[in-house]
Order: sequence, then structure tokens, then C-alpha cells
Amino acid sequence: MPERVRAAMVRQAINHRGQEFSTVYADCVRILKEAFGTTNDLFVVSGSGTAAMEAAVGNFGRGKKIACLVNGKFGERLFKIAQRYGTATEIASPWGTPLDLGRLEEALAGGAEMVTLVHNETSAGIKNPARKVGTLCRKYDALFVMDGITSVGGDEVSADEWGADVVVAGSQKCLAAPAGLSAISVSAKAWERMTEPRPFYLDLAAYRKSATGKLMETPYTPAVPLFLALREACLILAEEGLSARIARHRRLADAVRAAAGAWGVSLFPKIDADHAYSNTATAFSYPAGVDDSAFRGTIKKMGIEIAGGQDHLKGRIFRIGTMGAIGAPEVLATLAAVQYALRKHGFVPKGDGVMAAAEVLG
Repeated sequence: MPERVRAAMVRQAINHRGQEFSTVYADCVRILKEAFGTTNDLFVVSGSGTAAMEAAVGNFGRGKKIACLVNGKFGERLFKIAQRYGTATEIASPWGTPLDLGRLEEALAGGAEMVTLVHNETSAGIKNPARKVGTLCRKYDALFVMDGITSVGGDEVSADEWGADVVVAGSQKCLAAPAGLSAISVSAKAWERMTEPRPFYLDLAAYRKSATGKLMETPYTPAVPLFLALREACLILAEEGLSARIARHRRLADAVRAAAGAWGVSLFPKIDADHAYSNTATAFSYPAGVDDSAFRGTIKKMGIEIAGGQDHLKGRIFRIGTMGAIGAPEVLATLAAVQYALRKHGFVPKGDGVMAAAEVLG
């Protein structure tokens, strides 16, 4: 996190029912709306991205037929949440492979009232076709719930243009704020289709009521230090400019992919014309013979952490994040450590991945 973001939390407590907090909250909402690509209502919740995921389904999906697109860990999580609130159908593809939009249309034609999608599935390093999903949802008049937790603030998100009725984001990903907050936007169509009973703490009608009074407030006591940090992170985003920030994230991801090509290490996702590689987390298949724990352990000793695979992908892939307040120094240092660890653990790179990345970043 940037020093400004950390420093924002190191101050005396403020009244969360006063004008100062109201101004902080309003700044967050104003800037986040641009990052979401929306003019819809937007709220910040004291809870991680999963809290916003549950708010999205719990407020609008109770008792409904819900079609859940799944090609990774977080799509699966939305499906599990949907199972608790409605009649959920999983439209699953192997992790890191294209979604089956034909099966989605069949589900919509069969009466699905809500669709859930993870825009940027970091568990497998694949970016899903939100625009096409939104088009199908509009065609069949279904609510579109989109997880933008790892794309908002780091890649293009155009909620209104795509027809995404409910969109969620997390504070600690591309926004480079502390973990523990999430944001959620809600369209007019979604408000018209709220269901009962709703969650208590995550009741979005309560958030709307508190945000539209004389002061902009949250219905329950917020995590004030985290809001202060998020406001600073949002101000940094505004200063950089959203388009410049997105371009930076894409350039960093391009550099990581260039390194993979130079090494001869395969990227894990299988993409097609509708899908793309994630610009905020790149997933690599392990070369034969490279042990996950030893490989990542070597890198960790250098003070750098990279992620492994989750669930059935544990030991099969490793992942490098390119999101938030980072630039060429962090990416090149990480790639140098990875290149060393690959060689140390039995894989001889075909070429110099660090040089290939530097050419992209130079």
C-alpha cells in the first residue's frame, strides 16, 4: 500500500455520524463510481469482497432461479452463496477455460431470473466476457450480478454499458487499500426486484436510506480507519487517472506474459475470442519436475511472495499478481526471483524473461 494510504489510518478516531466521515464516504463513492463505470447507487460495506458478494445475491436473489457461471474458485463461491438464497444452477467449465454461453442462454430461456459472473477470475488467470453476458441478461430481462473484485480500478469495467445491475469490488486488490472493505453498485432495475427476507447487516435498503440523508452515513458502525485509507487510495486513483491506471496494469501484465514466452513456460488459461488473459493476475502451469512448495519457498526467502494454485490446482500452477500500487521495479524483481527459482529447481529457461519484460516496460 502507498505510504499515504497507510498514514491515513494513523490518526485520532472521528465521529462516524459527523460531517467529516460523511465527506470521506462521499469522496470514496464519487471516485469509485468512475472506476465501476456507473451512475447507479454505490455503497461501501465494512466487510471483505465476499460480504458484498453475499449482499448482491441476498438482497436480490432470494427464492429466484439463479444461473451461476463458473470457471474458477470465485465463480464457485458465488454459486455456493446462490445455493443458500435461491434455486441455483451451476454452468461450469473447467477452471481457466472459456464459459459456455450457449448453456447460459438455455438457462435464461428456461426462466433463470439472475446470472452471476466473475469478471476477472484470478484463481485461473482468465478474464470473462462480461459484455456478452450482460447482452444475454438484457435479452431475457434477468438481473446481472458481476464480481469485479479484481478488475475494478485495474482494468476496464463499464457496469452501465454492459448492463451489470449489481457489481462488487474489494478494497485490497486493484485499489491498493487495506483489506476489509467492499463496494457494491445497484441499478434501478435491481432496486425494483429486491427480495424478502433480506440479510440484516447487509440489507442494501438500509445502506441506501443512510446514504441519502442530510449526512452520508452507513447504517451500522463502519470500519472508520479503513474508510480513511480507502479515501486516500481513491484520491491516488483520481490523481493518476483511470485510463492511465488501466494502461499501467495492462503494461505490467504484458511484461509478465512476455517473460513467460521467453522462458518457455505455458500460461494456464485456455482463452478464445471472447475470453482474455487476466491483466491483474497471471497464472502459469508448472514445468514438469518443478515442486510448488520448494519453488515458492525459494522466492519467499528473497522477500517476495507469489501465489500457488487453489483446491485441485494446488501444486499445478503458480500466479503473479500485477495489481494495485506497483510498477516496473516490483515486477522486474519478482520475475528475476522466479527466473532464478525455475533454474534452481530443475527447469532451464529458453531465454531471458527479465530482459523480455524489461523491453515491454522500457
